Amino acid sequence: MHDDVSVDIVGGVAGSGAVVFVCAACGVALTAPLERLPAVPDPPYFPWWESGERGPSPATIPAGRYAIETEHYGAPLVVTDVIAPAMPRRGTMGDGHGRWLVSRGPRGNIVIDPGDARGLELRHASAACCGATPDGGMNQVCACGTLVATLCSDCCLPYELHLSAAHVRAVPALHAGAEEVRPGPAGQ
Repeated sequence: MHDDVSVDIVGGVAGSGAVVFVCAACGVALTAPLERLPAVPDPPYFPWWESGERGPSPATIPAGRYAIETEHYGAPLVVTDVIAPAMPRRGTMGDGHGRWLVSRGPRGNIVIDPGDARGLELRHASAACCGATPDGGMNQVCACGTLVATLCSDCCLPYELHLSAAHVRAVPALHAGAEEVRPGPAGQ
């Protein structure tokens, strides 16, 4: 489990230049060029229960930006005696036996607008009414077959994509045409 929040990001300070995140296994580009935010913002207010159509909320991260998640996020979820949000920007969760759950998933995920992802495919989705949840762990796979990210897209949850810091790396966007960074499948 990657528990280091000091993720090695090229251009790692806010405003220092755009990066493209690539799969650490195969080098394929997984994102559009992105610039860093100083922190993950609060998700926009969205009354999903009043929405006429089911689908994701507005994205937590603005398009073209990314931020580093400093808290635990995603699976595994473990039992706790403390009543607290299960993970950032999420409410409390129980295990069906009256016990509270909290995330002990990785820290240091790179959080992006899901619309900035390229070439990822949903591998599995935890049970939800109309989208993916982070409860089952990483659910997005690179074209090479490596699990690289966790999509959260259910209507009642923040809309965000968490790239695994242990499975991606950042390269300067100006190198996006270099041999090392290959685009994802056509149309992605």
